Amino acid sequence: MKFAIIGAGFYGLHLAVRFKALGLETKVFEKKDEILAFASGNNQFRLHLGFHYARNFRTRQQSRDGYFRFLERYEKLTSIVDENYYLVPKGDSLIDFPTYKLIMMSSGLDFVEKDCPNEIEFQCGTLVTQERVLLVEESRKYFYKQLQGMIYLGHEARVTHGDECVYVNNEKFDYCIDCTWGHLVPDDEFFFESTILLYYQKRDSSLKPKAFTFVDGPLCSLYPTENYDIVTLSSVPHTPIAKHSTSKEALNTIQNLSSNEIKEKKYLMEMQLMKYYPRFLDDYQYLRPQLSVKTKPFGNDDDRSCYVKKTGHLLKCLSGKIDNIFYAASEVLSLIEGHQK
Repeated sequence: MKFAIIGAGFYGLHLAVRFKALGLETKVFEKKDEILAFASGNNQFRLHLGFHYARNFRTRQQSRDGYFRFLERYEKLTSIVDENYYLVPKGDSLIDFPTYKLIMMSSGLDFVEKDCPNEIEFQCGTLVTQERVLLVEESRKYFYKQLQGMIYLGHEARVTHGDECVYVNNEKFDYCIDCTWGHLVPDDEFFFESTILLYYQKRDSSLKPKAFTFVDGPLCSLYPTENYDIVTLSSVPHTPIAKHSTSKEALNTIQNLSSNEIKEKKYLMEMQLMKYYPRFLDDYQYLRPQLSVKTKPFGNDDDRSCYVKKTGHLLKCLSGKIDNIFYAASEVLSLIEGHQK
């Protein structure tokens, strides 16, 4: 069988590696001139264990299981964040600390309960666990090596359906897997969200990088990147810019975001973090924004788990965290196997 994969993010590239291992003829089409160039290369680069999703069991479960599978397969594409704090601020969280801790214990997640770190001047219940940051440049090198001759950059895909096949740019394939998060084939159950993430650099090179994630609800997080001198700041209420029904609208929004709008977002995000970490701007200096587009399901249950849908010979992966690539691959192969019977 012959497969086309649209989108060279982590999902598309992992699927291509799996198909190659199975001896399946596969081509990966990417409209950008680089792999991991869109959502996979424009995010907070964190590999989740599930602590971030106290209010959604499915996302928490997929993250936990996927985290360990990711380490089995791609550990060298990650780096440990030793001081990784999950902080439940009293009065600001939607869940009190004992409840949050119970949810994590019942999910089989390992953690140590500790006092608040010195930087945090707010009453918080605190858990410490080891999570990881993704190494994007190492990942690019790895996938280019593994998928030599299979990746077609600068190729925007045009997909048409046949009776027992699918055509991508007029080339016939048995199946096509859309890993563009709905940018290629939209889905009524999902929307597009234009977003802003902020980069900061340590003022003192001896400052040890720490990850601070305030949970649960409309809070914020500070997380190291693969360059440990640089961190990213995100905020549940302020990172989103707007909701959009089409990816074109979302892309247009981030392309036309004004400097004043960025300054306003920056101010709001810094003020939110400094409620808990007052010395933040003494420790870090602002570098730049990162503008991107996320695909999210409608609803208020904090669902960021992965879904795979099939229409004829076209399958599409939707939503999900980086940990969910293994779930996606299993679902894709299962749906294809079932279709062949």
